[in-house]
Amino acid sequence: MDFTELFGSLVFNDDAMRRKLPRDVYSALRETQENGTPLDPALADAVARGMRDWAMELGATHYTHWFQPMTGVTAEKHDAFMDALPGGAMLANFSGKALIRSEQDASSFPSGGLRATFEARGYTAWDPTSYAFIKDNTLCIPTAFCSFGGEVLDKKTPLLRSMQALDVQGKRILKLFGTKVKRVFPTVGAEQEYFIVDREKYNKRKDLIYTGRTLFGARPPKGQELDDHYFGSLKQRIAAYMRELDENLWKLGVYAKTEHNEAAPAQHELAPIHQVMNVACDHNQIMMEQMRKVAKRHGLTCLLHEKPFAGINGSGKHLNWSLSTDTGANLLDPGETPEDNAKFLLFLCAVIKAVDDYPELLRISVATSANDHRLGALEAPPAIVSLFIGDELEDILAAVEAGEHYDRKESGLINVGVDTLPALRKDTTDRNRTSPFAFTGNKFEFRMPGSSASIGEPATVLNTIVAEALSCFADELEAAEDMHAALQSLLSRTIKNHKRVLFNGNGYGEEWLREAERRGLPNLRTAADALPHMLDEKNVAVLTKHGIYTEKELHSRCEIMLETYSKTILIEARTMLEMARTDILPEVLRYTSFLAQSICSKKASGVAAVCKAETALLEQLSLLCDEMYDRISALEQVIADESTIEGCRAKADFCRDTVLGAMDALRAVSDRMEPCVAGKYWPIPSYGSLLYRV
Repeated sequence: MDFTELFGSLVFNDDAMRRKLPRDVYSALRETQENGTPLDPALADAVARGMRDWAMELGATHYTHWFQPMTGVTAEKHDAFMDALPGGAMLANFSGKALIRSEQDASSFPSGGLRATFEARGYTAWDPTSYAFIKDNTLCIPTAFCSFGGEVLDKKTPLLRSMQALDVQGKRILKLFGTKVKRVFPTVGAEQEYFIVDREKYNKRKDLIYTGRTLFGARPPKGQELDDHYFGSLKQRIAAYMRELDENLWKLGVYAKTEHNEAAPAQHELAPIHQVMNVACDHNQIMMEQMRKVAKRHGLTCLLHEKPFAGINGSGKHLNWSLSTDTGANLLDPGETPEDNAKFLLFLCAVIKAVDDYPELLRISVATSANDHRLGALEAPPAIVSLFIGDELEDILAAVEAGEHYDRKESGLINVGVDTLPALRKDTTDRNRTSPFAFTGNKFEFRMPGSSASIGEPATVLNTIVAEALSCFADELEAAEDMHAALQSLLSRTIKNHKRVLFNGNGYGEEWLREAERRGLPNLRTAADALPHMLDEKNVAVLTKHGIYTEKELHSRCEIMLETYSKTILIEARTMLEMARTDILPEVLRYTSFLAQSICSKKASGVAAVCKAETALLEQLSLLCDEMYDRISALEQVIADESTIEGCRAKADFCRDTVLGAMDALRAVSDRMEPCVAGKYWPIPSYGSLLYRV
């Protein structure tokens, strides 16, 4: 079977539905998937029978409602296709009711106070716009998750709501241009970065096991200084891993397309083809799960943490976002002459307005303690939200703002000076790796999301704030007597009012920090700084206006995210204590004992030995051991102090201001020790071993 036949073989996709469903049922389900029309519940039994028969033919014995709670990973409860019959027999069965709805224990998932422990009932509801698939002999049905009272407890429901809001407002704008469409929807391609390390070495590092990142580790002699890993040839084990990963993803209908070595040693990237947003969100979760599973079969471990190693690149999940219609149009495609494309300019200005009006929400959507370690350097954008559109588009907007004619500049060709090589057409704009939010030809690339996070939250925010900007534009233009004049005025005014967010330069420079402050752009350096802004009046207003969250749900989200921030840091702190107390310090003391014995042995032998090397090392390490002991005691006290603090925001602030500092101090002394200790005495695999011996 070639890979084209392999693709989607474990997905209840269009081909499988056409074969297994009655024609009228198939047509109704396709109408729901393509145009968002409600599905008649009366058809559910027929869909369930078709799914069951197809799944059992492929060896499935169970089904599960596959959902995405606020834990950051997916969840599933498996039930067999089984009903009991008299006489001890059984019947393979799967009803429409079981397809549409399942009961879950809502109190056992993060709820931010929405559910008391004794209020256990929750529900998952089938998302018919995302294909069911088979994983490990189980039919997985993508679903949304809510409480008994209807409160949202997952990351998918807000995403679907935001897509609906964007559809409504996008169609209002297109109607003003005389463009009739059935549907406006966001498409996404999420570039997934990750690290691969040897599993045997991984199992010797408690920090990687418990937290996903190295809490100790001196820099190796070689990092990424030579840029030789980026796009380099694949090592044999990595190539074999990628080959199996591709095959597994293709079977599950995931458009895994581009893969390569990334900039840091042991770092790689996998990028899919763009898809409708909610499907892309599901597929990214599948991708991360398969990355981990396949790695184990190859004696490897996949690290999805945003910053597994200090001093080299972290891993992001670049969110490539665009707007499409059911007619196949890309609303962010500027065309050959963007200066004359009023529709494109209006949608572009909507994005600019959205980013400038709600930078705090965008920052919140990517705010985690893990991402804090990544943002701000080594190809990760800074915490200041700005927007890159390139010189040509910025010149066009300046002309529109001034009401002047734009003199188009030809991009021309690049001649590389070799007669046998073709001339290359030059793009109208460069790329900016330091920009958090960059226009890249016919889409925007949101570079801030972290590698381990769901794309659901940043995508939900992006959809919502753009829907709000489009809503404001539609309100004004629908009321105008002269559409052309009103449009020109609106574009000019929007550019003037929101151009402060446009920045094409180096986002890492100190000059930009000062300039951003002068422009009034927020710089929310940490998740603890950013998350409380979720409850700012303007943010609550926009998210409730478009029905994405209720105010109660927003308070719960804020609490969950602040608690997760604190709990993550405290788990890391406790892991550091255990490693320092039971692994690192005892082994270094054992090495100092060896040095002391060596000195004594030499002197007892009567040889006129100065023992300069042993003595210097012994003195240095003895001082460092004493310092480590003090730092351990200080971190223990800090953790004890945290337990007395009440309130999720106060705990988050304490973790940011005090716990992280104590952790950094402990790490600093350990990392000074490591180069001074003989390799066989150092209790954990080194950075060099992890990064270069795969």
